Amino acid sequence: MRVVAIPAWVTATNGYLVFNEADKVAILVDAPPDPGRIGEVALDLGVTIGAVLLTHGHIDHIGGSGQIAERFDSQVFVHPDDDFLTLHPIEQATQMFGMLPPGSYEVPEELVALEDGQTLNLAGFNVEVRQTPGHTPGHCCFFFSEQETFFSGDQLFAGSVGRTDLPGGSTAALLESMATRVLSLDDQVRVLPGHGEETTIGRERSTNPFLQNL
Repeated sequence: MRVVAIPAWVTATNGYLVFNEADKVAILVDAPPDPGRIGEVALDLGVTIGAVLLTHGHIDHIGGSGQIAERFDSQVFVHPDDDFLTLHPIEQATQMFGMLPPGSYEVPEELVALEDGQTLNLAGFNVEVRQTPGHTPGHCCFFFSEQETFFSGDQLFAGSVGRTDLPGGSTAALLESMATRVLSLDDQVRVLPGHGEETTIGRERSTNPFLQNL
């Protein structure tokens, strides 16, 4: 498995292209509102994007999904508990920033609903969906168990956790999700977050100040 991180847009949100060198069909985990850049990286790598997995409905993670889906004929997956965010990208961005920053604000009309606990087979990978409410109600992390790689979205960062002060957020729910759906993973599991550098479960378990009482 090869993973290429693409920090994009004003929030430096990580979009991740995940693929095997052999078949060149990629999964995109999160689609920041800079689909042009994401598409250029994909073409430079010689891959097409077969599926887009959205960890949650915040604009910095979904804004590029519409153009990516149209350009590559991709399926886009997101949890319906975040429909109140996902289906209103422009209103959400305006409320969040007090303006509309340059970027893409298109979401496909057809979205595939994620379910907690399901396993998706995409681009030759088995992907376990773990719903982790707290940052948003429908937030999901994606665990590639055979590759011991965990895409944590805005649930877990290197040295921090996701904010819970936005609509639908809950600190209690985030910590419960962390204890039962994230820290149940083995220490060696690689963590690729929605913002910032990668880490491991073991490193965060031992050093992340937000996790010490869990």
